Amino acid sequence: MTPAPSPRQSTCVAIDGRAVLIEGAPGVGKSDLALHLIDRGAVLVGDDSISLERVGNRLVARPHPATHGLLEVRNLGLLRFACLEAAPVCLLLTLDHDAPRFIETPETITVNGVALPHVRLWPAAGAIAIKAELALRRMGLAI
Repeated sequence: MTPAPSPRQSTCVAIDGRAVLIEGAPGVGKSDLALHLIDRGAVLVGDDSISLERVGNRLVARPHPATHGLLEVRNLGLLRFACLEAAPVCLLLTLDHDAPRFIETPETITVNGVALPHVRLWPAAGAIAIKAELALRRMGLAI
């Protein structure tokens, strides 16, 4: 039996149809990273609360109905962006001040029975959006 969709405290964008879940402590910069990625061509899936559902061997992210299309932009408030209805999750990024300096291969984390590549990024990096794109390209699941 397939588990019911479950909410997760995450921000999510899709790059070329591949969803990246962005997690970390409150105020660490999840929405800010999403904004930078959107500026570079990503599409918002959702901010702050994402519905995750296992579909076959995939994990699918969907926006929470209450915040559909909204991204919290610090100092400006909730702003509306184009938003996907669903996207397959291909990478979990955690913004973490204790992220390792080098990694050869990503960790793996299981969410709703689906193994996802997991990469921790230092949140204060100037090129964090580029690093997120590179992590997806190099370590993310294919669709």
